[in-house]
Amino acid sequence: MTTNTSTIELHPIVPQPAILPLPTDQTSFKGTLDEGHRLSDVQARDPENAVEALTRWDYPRINTWRLATLFFAFINFGMNDAAFGPLLPYVQDDYHLNYTVASLVFLAPFIGYTLAALVSDRLHMRFGRRGIALIAPICKLLAYIVISAHPPYPAVVVILAFAGFGNGLLDGAWNAWVGTMDHANQILGLLHGCYGAGATISPAIATAMITKYGLDWWQFFYLMTGLLVAELIVVTAAFWDETGAAYRHKSRNDSEDLGMTRQALKKRTTWIAAVFLLMYMGVEVSTGGYIVVFMTEVRHGQPFSSGMTATGFWLGVTVGRIILGFVTPKIGLRLAVIIYVICAIGIELLFWLVPQFLVSAVAIALVGFFIGPFFPAAVLMVTRLLPRELHVASIGFSSALGGGGAAM
Repeated sequence: MTTNTSTIELHPIVPQPAILPLPTDQTSFKGTLDEGHRLSDVQARDPENAVEALTRWDYPRINTWRLATLFFAFINFGMNDAAFGPLLPYVQDDYHLNYTVASLVFLAPFIGYTLAALVSDRLHMRFGRRGIALIAPICKLLAYIVISAHPPYPAVVVILAFAGFGNGLLDGAWNAWVGTMDHANQILGLLHGCYGAGATISPAIATAMITKYGLDWWQFFYLMTGLLVAELIVVTAAFWDETGAAYRHKSRNDSEDLGMTRQALKKRTTWIAAVFLLMYMGVEVSTGGYIVVFMTEVRHGQPFSSGMTATGFWLGVTVGRIILGFVTPKIGLRLAVIIYVICAIGIELLFWLVPQFLVSAVAIALVGFFIGPFFPAAVLMVTRLLPRELHVASIGFSSALGGGGAAM
């Protein structure tokens, strides 16, 4: 029996890469990013957040309007913080107070700041940014209306805690929102530049109202009341769609979890930012608040000229935040802060060692220029290192502790 055999040679098959068809709607990742989104460095390293993109100041378009309203709100914020510097001598004379008792006007807002840090995340989860846009100005408006009525001094101290609560909500909410944007350092610089602009014009307006036009110190808050009404209207309108449900969705938290503050306090970043702002705001607010008294009693300046030194200091803060906000990303956040601290210390020594009015006035303005970018830098550090859902709680707590520095 004959058997026929044949040999079959097998060859390996090299798999070919699959070719997927391009989407038909002309949408690409590049096009999407060019529309106004860019992945942050943290998101690029974190696969869970890799699909989340940064918004821009002009995308979506409503952000332009929202930023404009926040710039206005921070001008009012700065006017509030800088007002009691030039007004303090007149408050003392009106109520016959010593320095210790008069300084309670700086301590009372700290109580409100602290309360705001504890409940800010709760309010965000329940009412969203719309709730913050409503509650913060209303609390400040209540304080201004009472002060405008020239109440007894204890009532002034108590009601300033309401203003501090409103400022604490504003500080944490809007810094956290802006800090997540593309080019956040520059935008935060502009935002806090607006704060500095308000703090610049506030002493000038208050001093002129009293020394040039013979008005009483509490009548300055007539102006603040009108500005707060405008802020309440425009900011609320801009953030009307930002409800609690929208906030919980964006922060990847579908429940009204109220434990974000506790989680934020477990992060080392929160405490570093808090201690940094404690020292920074202590220097900034105390300098802006007491420079008028110092220049009047130690440098023997005239009331109007001494009041203008506070304007010079806050003008330096404003210009520093705007200009150095664009310089800081070029040289790096850490190195920039170190350079600014060294410059500020050197100029402060000049302020103390040369006891002349003009030298002191120029030096204090330059100190303001170099310390101006510190607050935006701290906010940017928090938003870079912590997840989005902890931003409000962390920044709110840090700002509250910073308010303690201002009070001290």
